[in-house]
Amino acid sequence: MTTAFESMSEAAAPELGRRALRSGAHILIVGDAMLDRYHEGATDRISPEAPVPVLRVSQTYDRPGGSANVALNIAMLGMRVTLLANVGDDPESHALQSMLEQAGVTCRFRRAPASRTIVKIRAISMHQQVMRIDFENGFDATDRDGLLADYRALLGDAQLVVFSDYAKGTLSGVAELIDAARQAGVPTVVDPKGADFERYRGATVLTPNEAEFRAASDGSTEFESAAAALRARLEIDNLLVTRGDKGMVLFRESAAPMTLPAEARDVFDVTGAGDTVVATLASALTSGWPMEDAVALANCAAGIVVGRRGTASVTASELAQVELGVDNAAAVLRDVKVSRMRGERIVMTNGCFDILHAGHVHYLAQARARGDRLLVAVNSDRSVSRLKGAGRPYNSLAQRLEVLGALKWVDWLMVFGDDEAPGEEDLPLRLIRAVRPDVLVKGADYTVETIVGAVDNHPTRRVTSPSGERPSGSFC
Repeated sequence: MTTAFESMSEAAAPELGRRALRSGAHILIVGDAMLDRYHEGATDRISPEAPVPVLRVSQTYDRPGGSANVALNIAMLGMRVTLLANVGDDPESHALQSMLEQAGVTCRFRRAPASRTIVKIRAISMHQQVMRIDFENGFDATDRDGLLADYRALLGDAQLVVFSDYAKGTLSGVAELIDAARQAGVPTVVDPKGADFERYRGATVLTPNEAEFRAASDGSTEFESAAAALRARLEIDNLLVTRGDKGMVLFRESAAPMTLPAEARDVFDVTGAGDTVVATLASALTSGWPMEDAVALANCAAGIVVGRRGTASVTASELAQVELGVDNAAAVLRDVKVSRMRGERIVMTNGCFDILHAGHVHYLAQARARGDRLLVAVNSDRSVSRLKGAGRPYNSLAQRLEVLGALKWVDWLMVFGDDEAPGEEDLPLRLIRAVRPDVLVKGADYTVETIVGAVDNHPTRRVTSPSGERPSGSFC
């Protein structure tokens, strides 16, 4: 499980660990919404019609892309978010709206019958992208006055505006939109596109990647002087340049550049990482975080998301870490919901984990291998005392959670044992009913019939551990 503030100093981390994102704050997103469609399968033969591999599709799924992915990321951080975008009047736009609304995003789609919703189809084999096919004809001819009118109506209730520009036409009048926000006193975060940054003049924060920054700068080979010149020329308060595996750099007036190294442990897929940076940055700023702290949090979020397949999002419980290291239950349940939207398989197990040993580690690794995400429910201190007797636990809840959270196989931690129903206080039945995992895992000394929650969870199969070791046992 990823630590929330790895890029920050040890002195700063405790204060930030207690700071929360303000769930009631409202963020308005304007930009190019897309539908990302994935076809996954095997490529084990070459077509007889042409020298190309044949993808035998085994599953197809959709995810929000472009500004829609930014909106999803912000919603998963617990913020109130509205998305204003041009789309076609077609099944793809309705599918996109349905996904977003399920995640809590308010959609203000301007449907253009003469255009089609932008769709990007990716063919995936062996977790690698084989081909991408784009369906788009842009929205340059769409009524800009109508979009501006909708924008002005929404602006009064927004604490911050994000402009997510993919150069598909929704933001063809972005200069006027930024100017309206400035007049209203609403800060703006811009994820730019192309080399002409003049239209973003006056934005509060501009977040180009390094290639975009180089193309838009004055041609200077010196990074810092080019950034200072660009920021001054465009009257940008904050310039955040993302640099891939080199991390990111924040340039501000009257302050030294703030450089943060990349946080990713394993880079699996960089699709949508920029969206996650913008979404996390916007959420933190709207919650009153100082700019440097908001950037550090966004850097952590980017490090998490590049370790996942496809267009992904980071959730509040992956970033928020309270003093005991216990993930908020509501945030974890929201994470589970998002994981299911991604088509991921949820595995759940539980235990005291008072004296963590090699058998436990092997057990958790095997449990994680049964799915895509692992949730571990941990007995509270009082529950351990009831089960194990006086003098237990040897390690406090905070210590047990810290050790479990350091294991790479553990995605989420939840605690039970103090507020369960009478007679169930030492069993995770309430959590199992709330999570409804795809797979429940217990050790070999349990049978399917004796696993708590097996009946409630309606298991469909039982898998026996190949090793037969006690900590590894039965899976149902």
